[in-house]
Amino acid sequence: MKTIKHMSLYVVGAGFAVMLPSAFAEGFLEDSKASLDLRNFYMNRDFREGSGQSKREEWGQGFILRYESGYTPGAVGVGIDAIGMLGIKLDSGRGRAGTGLLPVEDDGDVPDDYSKAGATLKLRASNSELRVGTLIPKWPTLQANDGRLLPQTFEGMQLQVRELQGLELTGAQIQRVVQRDQTSDEGLMLNNKNRRFSGSRDGGDFDLFGLSYRVLENTDLSYQFARFENIYRQQFVGLSDQRKGDWGAFNSDIRLFLSDDEGNAHGGAIDNRAVSAMGTYKLNGHSLGAGYQVMSGNSAFPYVAGANPYLVNFVQLGDFAEKDERSWQLRYGYDLAKVGIPGLTFMTRYLRGSGADVGGTDSGSERELDVELQYVFQSGSFKGLGVRLRSATYRSDFARDANDARVIISYPLSLL
Repeated sequence: MKTIKHMSLYVVGAGFAVMLPSAFAEGFLEDSKASLDLRNFYMNRDFREGSGQSKREEWGQGFILRYESGYTPGAVGVGIDAIGMLGIKLDSGRGRAGTGLLPVEDDGDVPDDYSKAGATLKLRASNSELRVGTLIPKWPTLQANDGRLLPQTFEGMQLQVRELQGLELTGAQIQRVVQRDQTSDEGLMLNNKNRRFSGSRDGGDFDLFGLSYRVLENTDLSYQFARFENIYRQQFVGLSDQRKGDWGAFNSDIRLFLSDDEGNAHGGAIDNRAVSAMGTYKLNGHSLGAGYQVMSGNSAFPYVAGANPYLVNFVQLGDFAEKDERSWQLRYGYDLAKVGIPGLTFMTRYLRGSGADVGGTDSGSERELDVELQYVFQSGSFKGLGVRLRSATYRSDFARDANDARVIISYPLSLL
């Protein structure tokens, strides 16, 4: 917690020092927003084979309080954002813990509650913004994980420059992370799912530079270069396009990553090229998508531990990112507003990977079937209340088979 406490004190102290002469300046308070997100989460993961823990089953209630100030007037506007989070255990226990909803202590116990907080100082000049403190990034090279009770957060700084129409430049440095089920910060590490990499996997800072450019009205091109100190370097090139007409709509998404080891290579030798693409056709509430993903090079795909990899075949359980693995996906969705039930949506997808070089074989295979049903109340006292049911069936010849079920009830409240 030492780094987070010092960072938060610096952020808040610096912000108030700048704003003291005009603490209630026009814009800072008038444009402020505050919200409280309530998230009730039940998760059950049943392992169908292999040794070790046979089931993980937990239930928790989360509270996520967010505050976003406006900006003080002047050439350089100053503002402060803050986030406070509380997770409460409703059901868990020894032998069932480890879902990622709640922390697990060294002796195997699960505490009754846990909390964490962060603050961010923000400076805005013209159309550019600098943020220092707690960040929840959504970059292709680093995506914070918000798939459990409370989100994963990072500590660092981010600069976004939007001075030219259609062009956005991003520079950032990340030093620490607070995992989704933890209260204290820690150093960044390399994800090592299925023991893909060797070495200590402890890294230093995560630095990135990127740009995105709207080439055409419906076409975006993006590039990022990231350096995870003493672990890997990674380049990303992405192209997304959206087309609409009387015939429906078609969205295409192409992503390319080039990764190799960096510095002292604490994670061992890394050499990976990942190409993934997804095309989705939409008409009258129906959506049909197809995706394909290819891993090549001498290693699996590297990414920061706890974060989400920006791959089209990263889904509920699998990421399909082993060395030499090739995978495909078929996805179908339907918006039942078209049949008179607004707010109700359905999705299912099937993925299959083959040729994975992992666990002593070069022909490993895995497959996953996901089904999801979600309803969001559209009016009345419960407007905004969402109920989401998620199910995944995962089978593999190099990892443990699992059935995964989740029930998520969320309710956003606007306070300001």
